[in-house]
Amino acid sequence: MSKMIFNERQRKQLEKNKNVVKVSERSIRYCPDFKVRAVKENQQGKGPNQIFLENGFDLEMIGEKKPNQCLKRWRKTYEQFGEEGCYTERRGKGSTGRPSSKLLSSADKLKKTEESIAFLEAELEFLKKLDELERQALQKKRF
Repeated sequence: MSKMIFNERQRKQLEKNKNVVKVSERSIRYCPDFKVRAVKENQQGKGPNQIFLENGFDLEMIGEKKPNQCLKRWRKTYEQFGEEGCYTERRGKGSTGRPSSKLLSSADKLKKTEESIAFLEAELEFLKKLDELERQALQKKRF
């Protein structure tokens, strides 16, 4: 997110731009068609600032670095997922946490799985004993 905060007047002005879907205090959500068009124009040699200026954006308002940052991000998406990538929202999808930093061999995987099973079996035994102790305490309370 940007450190810039848009006031009400700036938000209204940005919302009038056909290339903007939504504006909040701190962010601008751009139209997917604009993203694709901007990436294609950039690939043909147009600079990010020129693209944004030609499409009605005031660089003083959105920030001088914003066009470069946006196009860098959009180019990466375009290269990875193609044109369709600009039309779909992927934030939060496919994130499975931090990947393991080392590749495990079959023997290591087996050992890790066996350790996990042993831990779960010990936990189960502990819970069974705890359950039995709770039952005994409840029976003593009744008498």
